[in-house]
Amino acid sequence: MPTYEYQCDRCGRFEAFQAITESPLERCPTCGGPVRRMISRNINILFKGSGFHVTDYRSSSYKEAAKKEQSTVSTSTGSD
Repeated sequence: MPTYEYQCDRCGRFEAFQAITESPLERCPTCGGPVRRMISRNINILFKGSGFHVTDYRSSSYKEAAKKEQSTVSTSTGSD
């Protein structure tokens, strides 16, 4: 769930975890005063898996070394 940052005139700034489909908060959970949703600088994006620049555009020598390492690991773990 995303984290949204709000500004309360009485309490100051606070964060709220909300689903994207939820409507923005209108009242402060602490004092009940009106709040405004702020534009947050907090962006947490995790790039996992294949399909990203770092993994797609590696040099051919790196790809060959990775294949050799992977085959070495799979043969050493499977020969018990």
